[in-house]
Amino acid sequence: MIDRKDIGSWLEGPPGETDDYVKGSALGLPAEGRGAVAPFWRRPLSLLVDWGLCLALSALLLGGDPLATLILFAALNVLFVTLFGATPGQFLLRVRVLSVSGRSPMLLRAAVRTGLMLLLLPAVVWNRDSQPLHDVAAGTAVVTF
Repeated sequence: MIDRKDIGSWLEGPPGETDDYVKGSALGLPAEGRGAVAPFWRRPLSLLVDWGLCLALSALLLGGDPLATLILFAALNVLFVTLFGATPGQFLLRVRVLSVSGRSPMLLRAAVRTGLMLLLLPAVVWNRDSQPLHDVAAGTAVVTF
């Protein structure tokens, strides 16, 4: 016979899952301070800063062509994340991209991350470690510094 306790435990979720989960703990990141997962608001704000910079450069140098702006944005992301670990907008907002898995070169990680970010859907689907799918696929996380 099925007991109410059996159904109740199933509805409460898997065993061991608690509401006080620390974001980034599965990635080996600290709960807060330097190296912790960056607050959500810094990510879209840094994206807006980078996009605005690319729009301005495109308008000045390339006549404001939308495709040129997109290519400039992708190149800026790959170049700056590979060389410095942060785009100009991320640097301004004190966040950086950190490798959290594997040993592949940062150039490859930055290219995968940027390519998936441009698809938009991977950038809006997040896991419980506050990591969007483009960061999961690239093996990276955005942290504070």
